[in-house]
Amino acid sequence: MPWSGARLREALRLYLVTDQASLRGRTLTDVVQAAVSGGVGCVQLREKQANSRDFYAQAVALMELLAPFKVPLVINDRLDIALACGAQGVHLGQSDLPVQVARKLLPHHMFIGWSVETLDDVARSATLPLDYLGVSPVFATPTKTDTAQPWGLAGLQLVRAATALPLVAIGGIHLGNAAQLMLAGADGLALVSALCSAEDPCAAAHELRKVIDAH
Repeated sequence: MPWSGARLREALRLYLVTDQASLRGRTLTDVVQAAVSGGVGCVQLREKQANSRDFYAQAVALMELLAPFKVPLVINDRLDIALACGAQGVHLGQSDLPVQVARKLLPHHMFIGWSVETLDDVARSATLPLDYLGVSPVFATPTKTDTAQPWGLAGLQLVRAATALPLVAIGGIHLGNAAQLMLAGADGLALVSALCSAEDPCAAAHELRKVIDAH
């Protein structure tokens, strides 16, 4: 069954984006398994520093881990890794391979997410073969320093009014602002350090899930 429509929207509600520097000495698989056990519905493997062999090995390990949970794996930027490991989706940024090119290279069942940084990006998304938008960053975040000006809650509301695509908010998100983001129009929340660095990623995911499911 393809990841699209209501099925994809549900998976995106609580979205983990990995960051090796935030794991506090734990293994990636241990943190991901704990977070998924707590309610994470989608996992993006983001590896800016790893070489291709290591990136692929991590992707394969996560594919095996996530399969029993029926949780999709999204690969950040790298179509070659996504194809090689059989991931369910890819996430592209403004400086990555053009979406139209990616769509031609990927099998039809793989979904594509795209980060939008301006309202012009949102307008362009209407002409692209996309499955969801990452609204990035909603708030300033220390885990990614090369981002555009934060959208804020008002910006997220503007994006919501401009597109029917599922919206995943990312950047500076934690339990304290999760409800505001859902009320402002997010379909899902993507978190990095709030899950990867949590004392108990399973409990952190569970608490976030309760807030998300209440909206």
